[in-house]
This record gives sequence, structure tokens and C-alpha cells, in this order.
Amino acid sequence: MGQEIERIRFMPADFECFRRRVAEETRLLRVLEDEDRLSGREPVGGFEIEAWLVDRRLRPAPDNVRYLKALADPLASAELARFNVELNNQPRPLREDALRRFHHELTQLWRRADACARRLDLALLMIGILPTLRQADLSLANLSPLNRYLALNEQILKQRGGQPLQLDIHGLEHLKCLHHDVMLESAATSFQIHLQAPRGRAVALYNASIVASAATVAAGANSPFLFGRDLWAETRIPLFEQAIEVGGYGAAVRGPLRRVGFGSGYARRQLSEVFEENLRHFPPLLPICFDTPPEKLAHLRLHNGTIWRWNRPLVGFDADGTPHFRIEHRVLPAGPTLVDMIANAALYYGLAESLSHEKPLPFAVARDNFYRAAKHGWDTRVTWTGGQRWHLSRLLRDELIPRAREGLQRLGICRRDREFYLDIVRQRVLADQNGALWQRRFAAAHGRDFTALTAAYLHHQRQGDPVHTWPI
Repeated sequence: MGQEIERIRFMPADFECFRRRVAEETRLLRVLEDEDRLSGREPVGGFEIEAWLVDRRLRPAPDNVRYLKALADPLASAELARFNVELNNQPRPLREDALRRFHHELTQLWRRADACARRLDLALLMIGILPTLRQADLSLANLSPLNRYLALNEQILKQRGGQPLQLDIHGLEHLKCLHHDVMLESAATSFQIHLQAPRGRAVALYNASIVASAATVAAGANSPFLFGRDLWAETRIPLFEQAIEVGGYGAAVRGPLRRVGFGSGYARRQLSEVFEENLRHFPPLLPICFDTPPEKLAHLRLHNGTIWRWNRPLVGFDADGTPHFRIEHRVLPAGPTLVDMIANAALYYGLAESLSHEKPLPFAVARDNFYRAAKHGWDTRVTWTGGQRWHLSRLLRDELIPRAREGLQRLGICRRDREFYLDIVRQRVLADQNGALWQRRFAAAHGRDFTALTAAYLHHQRQGDPVHTWPI
């Protein structure tokens, strides 16, 4: 979905051509996997950080065109809304001091990006949902001027038969409202973690990522408020699922499989099964036919980019052109700080590696754990191996953080980095304070002055100390 397209209107022949090309490339991907022709490179990591541009009043600033022109950095790009931008890093093999190097590189990039925002009388903010956001901000006037976003809006509404999107989120409070375009999606910003899987390990790492999702979303929760309502610990999850609510063939609104969701099950033998599910169940949204050979898998990759599983398998290419699988772990919000996000990444990378060497939980259990964790944070009970019930905070402290440490050691991450970043997660649990809990406590102590909350949050973010140390 990151690639731009040339037009936004499509004919029936475009859809037919696109389906044929996706089908051809899906068959080819299965062959590549059957014949063991995918990359055997060691695990590689990388990130995408989605951030908010805000003005002096700490309200969304729809100014990313001017901002990105001034920043002029190839690692920065526009997001769906004019008040969002995305920052990327260079991928790196997951070994030795990779985590510390990631932290240093992202810090340098963030400082450049933040300094550019300040020169334009703006601020750059990493948070899952901006507390000062109003529904009126999510209008098509604030849509980024890129064809792919215009086309996405038109096609989703077309598949819904013109019916508006409805938010109906039950949390600590209840939010119900209608919205008439896809701009609801832009209310949620993420820290997306990528893990390139070596040949033969993609299925195990993908399934392990699914199991790990409850732990990572609880540890990193940072999105309790939307339109003034206190909802889930990580309200991004129901928000995004309802913001692009489109099902599969024959059920345009409420199909058995959703374009945004936890997925339908584990991969069994090959990761290409997920792409075969894409072909069978999801009609094209952006039917662009490229003049490229099937080996580039351009249509398969574009189609997959319009299906948003919380753990999404991707196909990419090594520098020498060899195709590879990587997993995009999408459950985490942006923020609160860079060191918190690298700690979250350490938890994910370690758990994915550790859990990939054992039989996963039943999928229905992993799914139930995930939604419980997203709704309640670590203050909930989940089911773990052997059917044992755990309080999630205790499971993190006593079982999963040690497992993540073991996984990072298996990857070859140096002891200093293993201990430093995972101790941040451990201290967060012991202090009972992540981003969502800090926001809720600030609002309880100072009232629901979301401008004051955002100002205090921005101050602490700029200080750079991990969120478990933030005062109220």
C-alpha cells in the first residue's frame, strides 16, 4: 500500500486483469516455497513509526505536504491523513548489538524530523490516538493528496454499497457514531515491527507472532481515549477493525473474513496459504495492472497490502533479488518514547523466536487472549500452555519476559541489550504503568483536559525517559 498509483477510477476489465495476475503470482509463490527458492538469510528486523503533526494548540495539523518537502528525507513519507507521517529505518540483521543500533539510528532520525517540525511551528508526536482529536478532523479535506488513498476510499465505500462506517466500541465507556469515509483509519497510528524470516522458518515465526500478540499489545498499550471517551487499553484495535469494515466475496459488509482482523487461523505447512486465502476470499480494492514479470509478484503484494491482519505476512526481496517472507507485527501503537518502542520490539523479537520452537496455543485461545489484552491491558486473565489461566501481568513478569530473553539470546543479541531493553518492559509491569495507564491516571488526577494531557505527554516524550518513570 505504500506505492503510489496513477489513477483512481477502474473498469470491470481492470478487476479481471488484476485477479488473473494475482492468481498467477500466488501459484508462483507456492512454487517458490515448494522448491525452497526463498531467501535463507538470517532474521532481519526493521520498523515503521507513524506519527502526528500537531499545531500550537496541540490539535492535528494537516500539513504533511509542506513538512515532508522541508524534511526531504527518503525514510519519511505521507500517511492517509495530512496530519500523519511515517518514518522508517534501514533493516538490520538481528544479532549482537542490533537493538542498540536501531535505537541510535531512530533517535538520529527522530531528532531531524522533530527539528524540522519545530522550524515550521509544528510538533511531532508519537501516540496511538491523539487525545485532542475530534471526529470533525477526520474529513476528506484532510486526506493526503495521493491517488492510492482517494481510490481506497472510493472502493471501500463502493464495496459497502455506499453505507457509512459505524463505530460501536464498548470499553470502560461506550462510543457509537457514524462516519462516511475511510478517514477513521487515520485516527490510529502504529509502531509496526518487521521480522524477515529465514527459509523454512516462516510458518513457525508467523504462528509464534500470533501467540505473542496478547503479551505485546498489553505491554505496549497507549491508546485509551477516542473522541473524549475512555474505551480500551488499546482502542486502536477495535477502531481500525471497524474503520475499514469490509468482508470478502459475496458479503460486502459483514463477510466471514474481514480485511482488518486477527486472521482466520495459523499457517499449517506454508506461509503461501495466507496469500491463497487472500486470492480466494478478498476482492481487489486497487486493481492496478503493472507491466512487470510475474517474478516481481507486484499484484500479489499490492493485493496483500489492502488486507490488514494484525500479524501480516509480506513478500519482499533481498538486495540480490531473492524473494523472502517477512512478518509485519501490527498490534503496537506509536510511542510513548523511542526507548519504550525498542523495548517493545525486543519483547516481540524474543517471544517470536522462543515460541516458534514449540506447538502454538489453539488459535481460538490466542485470539481470545489478544482481544482480552487489547481491551483490559495486562489486568486480565488469559489462557496459556496446558490450559492454565494466568493473570497477564504475572505471566509477563514470570514467564514471557524470561522467554523473550531466551529468544534474544538464541538470535545472538548481546547480553547488554537483552538485559537493558527487556528490563524496561519488566519495570513497566512492576510499576503498573504503560502509556494507556499513564494517560488514564493523568486524566483522573487533572480532569479530562485533553490539551493539558497531550502537553504533558509531549513534554515527557521529548525528555525521552521510559513511560514507567513518568510522574502524573
